[in-house]
Amino acid sequence: MEIQAAEAKSILEAALLCALQPMPLKDMQVLLGDGVDADAVRALLVELQGDWSHRGLELVQLAGGWRFQTRLQLRSHLERLHPEKPQRYSRAAMETLAVIAYRQPVTRGDIEDIRGVVVSSQIVRQLEERGWIESIGHREAPGRPALYATTRQFLEDLGLRSLSDLPTLDAMLATGLTPEQASLLPETEAAGTPADEMSPQAEAADEMGEGPNPATDASANVAAPVPEAPAAAESPEWLPQEDPEASAP
Repeated sequence: MEIQAAEAKSILEAALLCALQPMPLKDMQVLLGDGVDADAVRALLVELQGDWSHRGLELVQLAGGWRFQTRLQLRSHLERLHPEKPQRYSRAAMETLAVIAYRQPVTRGDIEDIRGVVVSSQIVRQLEERGWIESIGHREAPGRPALYATTRQFLEDLGLRSLSDLPTLDAMLATGLTPEQASLLPETEAAGTPADEMSPQAEAADEMGEGPNPATDASANVAAPVPEAPAAAESPEWLPQEDPEASAP
């Protein structure tokens, strides 16, 4: 029996509201039956977006599929019920993640060439455990070093559909990105923008997660360009932050 459009939209709406993860288009086709093609599903999704355009939830498309999520402007109110302290990351971890995101696939040697310091195994393991990076193979070079790239989870946590949605250099400079932060990106490197160097003692402290204190150290403003998600695709816990309570030894 052929399913009616109104019924199909109701089924799709209910499934998306109950889904724990973003739902891919192919799963929606299975849900609605063989008589509904991909274009018809997309049309229903557009209708649902319109139906929810003035409500507290919004329907968004991410790398892994579609999902309902709370709107950005309501986040501060919802956090009053469930206040959570976001996980903190050192500047070294944030810079490493930014290099991988904009230069992938890269080896640890590539990251060290860009940052100018050794990348600790602890940082790589931390990003892998968070689900933001993964090894996707090995470079055909002496030692066959592992190649790292970002994951679908990384895109979903940032509310992005694909890597092409990452902020451009011009966009980040417009929001106050410093030349030191911009030096991690390909466009700036081609232009030869220098980055400030850290002392061996400061870099060692940073690799251990003991970053500078923003309240007392002006260098704390030099953070890696972890991109902000668009306002329409905010997720409650996607933004890694440099620890404001940590202090250099």
